[in-house]
Amino acid sequence: MVQLIQITEEKLTDNILCAVKNELEILKKELQPKPYPEWISRNDTAKMLGVSFPTLYSWHKKKILCAYSIGTRVYYKLDEVNYALTPIAC
Repeated sequence: MVQLIQITEEKLTDNILCAVKNELEILKKELQPKPYPEWISRNDTAKMLGVSFPTLYSWHKKKILCAYSIGTRVYYKLDEVNYALTPIAC
């Protein structure tokens, strides 16, 4: 049995409601659907980076860029392409 000393019923109710609301907010954030990645074609990736298809293939083999395919189509995740770009010191 738990005894609460020097706390009013209203204060206890407020504390419980606050704790439940905080837990619900945490669950709400965790249960949000993750957005689908934005896919770009091999052609668009090559144009974006100003390189040829053989260069993209070479970067894929060197694990610089990760390529994904469906059948004969090759795609790249835009986030991964942007992440692969590294700043050069000025």
